[in-house]
Amino acid sequence: MAVTNSNGAIRGFDVQAIRRDFPILQQQVHGKPLVYLDNAATSQKPKVVIDALVNYYTAVNANVHRGVHYLSQEATADYEGARTRVKKFLNAVDESEIVFVRGTTEGINLVAQSFGRTNVGEGDEVIISAMEHHSNIVPWQILCEEKKARLRIVPINDDGELLMDEYEKMLGPKTKLVSIVHVSNSLGTINSVEQIIAMAHSHGVPVLLDGAQAVPHTKVDVQALDCDFYVFSGHKLFGPTGIGALYGKRALLEAMPPYQGGGDMIRSVTFEKTLYNDLPYKFEAGTPNIADTIALGTAIDYVTSIGYDKIASYEHELLQYGTERLSEIKDLRLIGTAKEKASILAFVLDGIHPHDIGTILDTEGIAIRTGHHCTQPLMDRFGVPATARASLAFYNTKEEIDALVEGVQEVLGIFS
Repeated sequence: MAVTNSNGAIRGFDVQAIRRDFPILQQQVHGKPLVYLDNAATSQKPKVVIDALVNYYTAVNANVHRGVHYLSQEATADYEGARTRVKKFLNAVDESEIVFVRGTTEGINLVAQSFGRTNVGEGDEVIISAMEHHSNIVPWQILCEEKKARLRIVPINDDGELLMDEYEKMLGPKTKLVSIVHVSNSLGTINSVEQIIAMAHSHGVPVLLDGAQAVPHTKVDVQALDCDFYVFSGHKLFGPTGIGALYGKRALLEAMPPYQGGGDMIRSVTFEKTLYNDLPYKFEAGTPNIADTIALGTAIDYVTSIGYDKIASYEHELLQYGTERLSEIKDLRLIGTAKEKASILAFVLDGIHPHDIGTILDTEGIAIRTGHHCTQPLMDRFGVPATARASLAFYNTKEEIDALVEGVQEVLGIFS
């Protein structure tokens, strides 16, 4: 836990200085200062990340792994340097365990189509939870339908916490994989992933963690967790869209067949037989997303330079403050009240559709997300069609939460 000053601020954490690193936060929307509270959908980008993209296209642009000329060698070094950054970021054993993908969704689909098709058969079971994003539901539905397997769902309580006793009952000889979200994008719930993994491993079952909402807020150590797969997206981590990473234990990745065929994932090709490349390139067919991969490495450097202890402490203060302020509003109900939560404030107002809430807040320059957040089964569980969701990052302030509260009160005034 970071040390705080007497006034409660995190020592060495200057939110105003951090905000100056993000050009987009300096603008106005509808004549009002932008209050960006949609970080769970995508985060804003610091100037160093934007500069990394510009520098690649202006000074380095070339294909990787294939050229003997200077630019290709430079691009390859920068691209593989980003892989080393991801490896250190997740504390993987080595770079061969890091596969670049377009994002969390593609990483999950890779595991479903490669590991899943190889290891899941008729009558087998895959376990997910009731709070999963659609990207951690649909790939397993497709697989289970194809293989005549069964998809099992861990239920949750009214606070948005997994019922671990029910999860334990589901594990058995038919279970071939557990795929669980680390942090819920709709509730903010931080799941007990260490316990989830240990219980699955006691049955010899591998575990995939969807880390899209976890990596912006907390340090992840895949060796300490002992997870078998971990996936995340760069654009949630203050990096570019269209890039993410899949971590997989080397032995599992070695045994998995390629996900796609094409250039760079091969060692040799004849019309009779193709020999596949070594890890991780076996899973990286075609010209990769070079610029965004390099910029992801820059984003990782930026976040780690701030320090996750300071980020977690500051965001915890914001979350507590936001929870207290919103809870004071009559007719407002928070959705997701787990004891262990990340920076999500999802709510509904009696008799007012979340889309109307978001539209009115937008006129005040306040950006939130409204809808089902790609978690329709979860919305059904709580008996609501949608929620209004404010999601926080380390560049947000208590003053912005105050603006949100004032905006919500304005909404109530309009509909009263």
